[in-house]
Parts: sequence; C-alpha cells; structure tokens
Amino acid sequence: MKKLFKKAISPLQAIGRGVVKPFQSKYEVVCTTYQVIPGMPVNKNEQKHAFERGAALQAKEFYTKVVSSDMTKTMAPVEVQLRKIYIGGKTIEQAEFGPVQHLKSLNKGKKKK
Repeated sequence: MKKLFKKAISPLQAIGRGVVKPFQSKYEVVCTTYQVIPGMPVNKNEQKHAFERGAALQAKEFYTKVVSSDMTKTMAPVEVQLRKIYIGGKTIEQAEFGPVQHLKSLNKGKKKK
C-alpha cells in the first residue's frame, strides 16, 4: 500500500516544485576589485556570477571557494559579496581584503556633479 501511495504522490511533488520555483530568490556572487593609480580616480571592476532560482547551496559553496582562494587574498583590495535577489538585492555575506572602505570613501568624494 505504501508503494502505491508513493507512486501516486511522486508526480504531485514534481508539479509542486515546478510551481514554487518561480517564487524563489536568485543568488549571485559579486567580486569587486579596486585598482589604484596615483593621481587618477580609483578604478573598480565588478565580476558577477549569477545562479538560478533557489540555488542557495551552490551560491554559498562558490562564495566560500572565492573567499578562501589564495588568488583573491593576494589581489587586494578586493570585496566579495554573496547577494540574494528577490525584489531588491540584499547582501547576505561580505568579505573584504585590503583597504576597501577607504577606497570607497575616496570614490564618493571625487564624483563629478
């Protein structure tokens, strides 16, 4: 009887997953590197790696790989963010290597009007 019940419920669960998936959040890992050249404004280069809806585990694993990478740590100043996007973007986790906050404040002061 249990096998029959499981066979009947299995297609319904698959339909349920298909209905719920469009309402789940998207995730992305954003890696921002800052380039400092004396006498010039601070350059910023963003690289985004987007994940599909509901892929929270894959995004978290990728974020930890990027943060723990030796290449990321030696390329200072670097900022790595794990973002959750549903309606608006929200930063879940963030790691900074080098004087990122100082460089952000320098960029804010030199914007053209």
